[in-house]
Amino acid sequence: MSRIAIVGSGYMGGGMAQVFALGGHDVVISDVTAEIAAANLERIRTETAQFEEQGLFAPGATDIITARISAAESIEVAVADADVVEEAVPERIEIKHETLRRISAAAPASAVIGSNTSTISIAALAEAVTRPERFLGVHFSNPAPFVPGVEIIPHAGTDEATIRAAEEIIAGSGKVPARVKDVTGFVLNRLQYALFHEATQLVEEGVATPEDIDAVVRSTFGFRLPFFGPFAIADMAGLDVYAFCYASLQGTFPERFATPAILAERVAAGELGTKTGSGFRDIAPERIAELVAYRNRAYAKMAQLLDELGPSPFDAV
Repeated sequence: MSRIAIVGSGYMGGGMAQVFALGGHDVVISDVTAEIAAANLERIRTETAQFEEQGLFAPGATDIITARISAAESIEVAVADADVVEEAVPERIEIKHETLRRISAAAPASAVIGSNTSTISIAALAEAVTRPERFLGVHFSNPAPFVPGVEIIPHAGTDEATIRAAEEIIAGSGKVPARVKDVTGFVLNRLQYALFHEATQLVEEGVATPEDIDAVVRSTFGFRLPFFGPFAIADMAGLDVYAFCYASLQGTFPERFATPAILAERVAAGELGTKTGSGFRDIAPERIAELVAYRNRAYAKMAQLLDELGPSPFDAV
């Protein structure tokens, strides 16, 4: 068990506090004033009780949260004896720099310091951190209690031990850590905004409405994404099929859909995905039937879940 300080107690910070507390850690939250931190603590407790009542948290979650999350009167008090500090203040570099300076000055020299930034360079943020080798990005998605993935983003000077410690705490709290490099937008937002950019172009070109594009995404390739990422999906479709589709798209959009070099290289080498046993994600031939059975079961379960939930308020008539 570690003592974790969350600096910035809004909805993201509060959600992370819930995750860590339910993962077995003692958590202290802080904010620009003691009053804001105390008010957010009450909100966290109220939300937890609601989540437990709705069956979103396990029975007993409210008692755990009440016992393990507290509010500090200042940032300095919150981080004074923390093993891990997670910064979750607004996405402005000057605010984050000032906060990280305060954290660095007050936290133990051994404390791991993470930032929940979604787009700001970790190296740029590290400029405000004393002993920057203990600093890295730890990027949760909203809502933090329910979205499992967390980007772990070291900068060039982050110690390997710091990275491993962050990965272990995230995994031990029931989340899925993914280590990515410190580039603008990291992985999550580069992919998310690439999809959104193409979707807006389809609307601007009059191809489909936002409502119909949303319907296509969530009921076709988006339907697969909870189970398989883009490389696994490509391997199952066949990388030669992908190469052919890129060639077709290039007839109208030669620059927008240029064939990726790493795709062309694999096709040229005869690495066509699942059907050849190697592609972006290798799989032994004897496990292909198991993979197909898993895929079919997963998609059928997803269809059942969506039917059980019914349409979202966006789509309900």
